Amino acid sequence: MKPYVVCLMHSSLDGRTHPSRWRPKGAGTDWFEKIHDELAGDAWVIGRVTGSEFAKGGPYAATDATFPRENWFARRDAKTYGVVLDAAGKIGWGRTEIGGDPIVVVLTENVPDSHLAGLRSEGVSYIFAGKSEIDLALTLDILSRELGVKRLLVEGGGVANGAFLRAGLIDEFNLILSPAIDGAKGAPFVFDSTEADSDRRAPIAAMTLESTRELGGGVLLLRYLIQNEPQAASR
Repeated sequence: MKPYVVCLMHSSLDGRTHPSRWRPKGAGTDWFEKIHDELAGDAWVIGRVTGSEFAKGGPYAATDATFPRENWFARRDAKTYGVVLDAAGKIGWGRTEIGGDPIVVVLTENVPDSHLAGLRSEGVSYIFAGKSEIDLALTLDILSRELGVKRLLVEGGGVANGAFLRAGLIDEFNLILSPAIDGAKGAPFVFDSTEADSDRRAPIAAMTLESTRELGGGVLLLRYLIQNEPQAASR
């Protein structure tokens, strides 16, 4: 079964997501981890660019070894997993966990064997969810079947969030809204796309404001339930 998918993001009033660019500085920036813990996901997922910010290693060395394109797990007993979308296998991790949560990398079958060897040597789990592009619906299916994930938090960046949204996979959106503004060109948004997907619209049929919560200092937590068009997630 598909996990229940909650997108959690923190933004300025103009929908930008890099707090270092916000003015005034430091407006409510300590709330994300608190709300993340409250939402109590079995796993959370981020895109490659965001994932790279946590990496401590470099590219993996070349190898003559070959590996089957089969899911490989270093651990299956974690309370929570940190899932990273890395279609081409570009991140050299140099670590096995993020914040205590074991890393699970989502790859495509085009990834080189040297990358698989590197992940195995470091004890980083990986799954395959497509030949050349990641199939997000398949990703959720594998996480559910293999690791028992029932509640998944989607947490950026904007391109990854947008991909889940356009695939009709997000059930709930939680936005921490800070009283700050970026206001400059080039800052990342809560939801974004690649150039190839720029004209593709999300199959959202309705959004319902479930709750509004004041967190203090002018910071709000907005919780929306999302109704996607029928069969959207299977397209």
